[in-house]
Amino acid sequence: MSTESNSVMQVSLTTAMSPHLFRADEPMARKPERAEASFVDTIVGRRGGLRSILSQLKAVAPTNATVLITGETGTGKAVIARALHELSPRRTRNLVKVNCATMPAGLLDSELFGPVRGGFTGAITSHTTSRFTLADRGTLLLDEIGDIPLELQPKLLRVLQDREFEAVGSAHTTRVDVRVIAATSGDLLQMVQDCKFREDLYYRLNRFPVILPPLRERKQDIPEFVRYFVEQFASATGKVIETIPEETMRAIVSHSWPGNVRELQNYVERGVILSKGVVFRPEPPGERQTPLLKSTSSTLEHTVREEVRAACRRANWKLGGSDGAAVRLGLKRTTLFYMMKRLGIRRPATLNNIDGDAHGGSGTGRPKRGSSKLTC
Repeated sequence: MSTESNSVMQVSLTTAMSPHLFRADEPMARKPERAEASFVDTIVGRRGGLRSILSQLKAVAPTNATVLITGETGTGKAVIARALHELSPRRTRNLVKVNCATMPAGLLDSELFGPVRGGFTGAITSHTTSRFTLADRGTLLLDEIGDIPLELQPKLLRVLQDREFEAVGSAHTTRVDVRVIAATSGDLLQMVQDCKFREDLYYRLNRFPVILPPLRERKQDIPEFVRYFVEQFASATGKVIETIPEETMRAIVSHSWPGNVRELQNYVERGVILSKGVVFRPEPPGERQTPLLKSTSSTLEHTVREEVRAACRRANWKLGGSDGAAVRLGLKRTTLFYMMKRLGIRRPATLNNIDGDAHGGSGTGRPKRGSSKLTC
């Protein structure tokens, strides 16, 4: 169940921290039946910390401008992307979502642009609909855009500029009308400076930036989130929770919530499960919780780095050839080369004079003539 994307609680919200923010042992009253609201009307915090954000969305929604949503992990970037789609004239068309951090380069290429039969090894279907084609006259959300491989970025830049692309292995040009929304929890500008992201693509994506504040800067919204999540999880578990003690709410509001709304959601779910009776009694925030990693993308990057290193070690640090690391990982040699550059993976110095493929060649142990370097 995705409680974050189906927020349907209607609560009066105090927009500043004050003694009136909490009401002691406030009962969890049943909400009256009402007509189905629009998605934007169901967003928790729309009258508080997100008011200015939603105002920006209403201004840019009628246009076709590319929007870049940035914010820490767990701040609700996907919710804001859906709100933008629902506010736009494209609302009756598809909102297609792609997480760029969850796929290797070859798969992401075919997911975005579609393969054709015989276009590459494994492309056995006569036609696979690309995500850009599915989003035609609609909206495409590229989540964690900072994880898109460098070799794929020129192709994305072209479709943003010219609204056309070729499927993997095809010479046929497909034209599309797609509104692109990009989202990231990383610092794209820093990635540009570090030569990990194309500068021209960054400025193309950043035509209309939307910056989501972390939950610690939206403390006035926390009571509304808590009441909503308590109601949702109590209903899902068959419990009846009628009261949230004032001291409990104050402790929750005063916590920093480094994982933002997602961490708060998980905390409330655990609290509902542990509560006995009709009073919400969770553990104090911060107790018995595992340390939170900086971001989902950093966790994934660490996992990918270890997988690549392991494959290289098994292949004796040979990248190309039938027994090389690229084949073991299901990647092209050039894709693996750029991935290693990006992840900072280097061949051990003790192997430099051993026959093998340090740069994707075979048998010499020397760099191939004309080997490319990642430069700005």
